Amino acid sequence: MPIVILLGPTAAGKTDAAIALAERLRCHLISMDSTQVYRGLDIGSAKPPRSVLARYPHALIDIRDPAEPYTAADFVADADREVRDALATGKTPVLVGGAMLYARAFRDGLAALPRADPEVRAAIEAEAESQGWPKLHARLAEVDPVAAAGIHPHNGVRLQRALEVFKTTGRPISNYWKEQKQCPASERLGEPLLEFAVVPEDRAALHRRIEERFDAMLRAGFAEEVQRLRQRPDLHLRLPALRAVGYRQMWGHLGGEFEACEMRTKALAATRQLARRQLTWLRGWPWVKALPSAERAAAAASAAAVID
Repeated sequence: MPIVILLGPTAAGKTDAAIALAERLRCHLISMDSTQVYRGLDIGSAKPPRSVLARYPHALIDIRDPAEPYTAADFVADADREVRDALATGKTPVLVGGAMLYARAFRDGLAALPRADPEVRAAIEAEAESQGWPKLHARLAEVDPVAAAGIHPHNGVRLQRALEVFKTTGRPISNYWKEQKQCPASERLGEPLLEFAVVPEDRAALHRRIEERFDAMLRAGFAEEVQRLRQRPDLHLRLPALRAVGYRQMWGHLGGEFEACEMRTKALAATRQLARRQLTWLRGWPWVKALPSAERAAAAASAAAVID
């Protein structure tokens, strides 16, 4: 029985595709979203409504407190478990989401890296706050040009990890990548992968959907959701959960950094940038079959899974 992966840029309709697929197949839906894993981050993460989740349950939603970072390695371990459980019960595992790093980690496997060092990590975050991530990217380029070449200067999560590994071990993280003995999902789980993506042909239409969805989030109480998070003394913007697109802009607005109109402009720009990055990932994966709508992606995935 194949393992199905449904990808796509933010706001493209991945949840709709998953639901349409669940109407066709006896499947087990597994969220592959790096923000929906966190409890309390509901509106801004576009988490499916409770009514939808009651009818179409998604594993790996609401499994982590936002004060506790969730990594790609955590996702692979959890997703592998969910896939095995689905296969054992005769259901088609369907991973759905736009976390491309998670998708790659699940598909290809991960290198065995040193454990995180909270003190070193905090020191790197403090430097980033005072100097900016591009400065730290330049520093990484000096000690590990291979890793720096593959990490965007504003990708704080990956920059932090690469610098952390070098500071704690004295070895470039790219050395670990070269030594890694990856075990692809097809080998770990014993089933082939079928990968599809919802990729709207009209980018202007996608941008309109992004804008409409964000405005709907505002009407649904996004500001109140983030205000509740701000009241917790253990939450701050250094946490991956709150660096998510939309959350960090609303957090700044509620902290008095800028007005509501500027927050909206910043959040929309960041979301469009996220969509562009996701599309760039997908263009580099020619084996992923891209379809222009959720319905067509679901139909293609269903047909392929049955034939396989």
